[in-house]
Amino acid sequence: MTLLNKQEQEQVAAAITAVERETDAEVVTVLTAQADNYAYIPLLWAGIFALLVPGIINYLTNWLSADVLLLSQWGVFALLSLVFRIPGINRRLIPRSVGYWRASNLARRQFLEQNLHHTAGATGMLIFVSEAERYVEILVDRGISSQIDNDAWEDIIAAFTKQVKQGETLKGFISCIEDCGKHLKSKVPATRQKDELPNHLVILS
Repeated sequence: MTLLNKQEQEQVAAAITAVERETDAEVVTVLTAQADNYAYIPLLWAGIFALLVPGIINYLTNWLSADVLLLSQWGVFALLSLVFRIPGINRRLIPRSVGYWRASNLARRQFLEQNLHHTAGATGMLIFVSEAERYVEILVDRGISSQIDNDAWEDIIAAFTKQVKQGETLKGFISCIEDCGKHLKSKVPATRQKDELPNHLVILS
């Protein structure tokens, strides 16, 4: 998993600029490798295994004394806490619903932090992507939502999500921006000169 390089970021910026020439919307794109560090996930799973595995072994075999059982639980917890921090393993331990919830919260924070709720005419649009969670969301302010139903973005989001899963994040951004632009040009056409927000891709570290 790699975030977009400088040349790819410039392609995204160019696509935004092209769309904004034909609409009053202010489009901001945000990309993050992961919505959360999920530091508690390894500890949670390690704790569950540490409680269950030695206990089940002792229940079935009665091999362990109380002291050995306690030491075994400590050892399993310490070992698995480290093993479960390995990125490839850690990602598999995160429930999908938790990942989506974290990514959704981050998307909403970014809508506010990028000042999309303060644009003239309330025409801010956020295209948010979190790669690890394979999560894509489009958020719009009331100036757009009053003209375009949220259902209009569903197919665009589904197509972009598929491209993120396939490692085609750049292609997904370009297609998404262009497809959104078609709706925006039709329902929120350009009526004024504006460039309130930067067009570059925002990458969260």
